[in-house]
Amino acid sequence: MRSFMAESGLEPRLLHNRFRLIDASEGRVDFEVDIHKDHTLTSLVDLGGSLAVASTGRFATGVSTDLNVTYLSPGGRPGDILKGTAICEKIGKTLAYTTVQFYNSKGQLAARGSHTKFVSGTLGPDGAFVAPAKWADEVD
Repeated sequence: MRSFMAESGLEPRLLHNRFRLIDASEGRVDFEVDIHKDHTLTSLVDLGGSLAVASTGRFATGVSTDLNVTYLSPGGRPGDILKGTAICEKIGKTLAYTTVQFYNSKGQLAARGSHTKFVSGTLGPDGAFVAPAKWADEVD
C-alpha cells in the first residue's frame, strides 16, 4: 500500500501529506484527509476504491469502468477533516466492486461513492474475493 501511495496515479500527488491511512485490513481501508480547496470527492472515491482493491493483495488495481458519487451533507470547509471508509465488496474474474463512505467532522454521512474496476489478470494468490459478512451492515 505504501508503494501504491508513493508511485501510483494522480491522486497521491494531489493529496500530498493531507491524506492519511488510519487502518487497513484485507478488503477495507479507513482514511482521513484534510480538506483542501483543490480536492474532489470523485478523486477520493477513485483512490479509496483502488486502495481497497490493493488491500486484497493484488499486484495491480485495474482500470476504472464506472464511478459514482452521491452527495448527502456538507463535507466541511478547507482545514476540516473528512473521514472515509473504502470497502472492496467483491472481486470476480474481471471486475472489482468497491464502495466508499465519507463522514464530516460532525460524524454525518457526507457522501458515498461506488467504484467498479476492470481487474482481469490481477488475481491475487487466493483468487476471487468477497467482503466478510460483518461489513454488510456498514455499506448502505
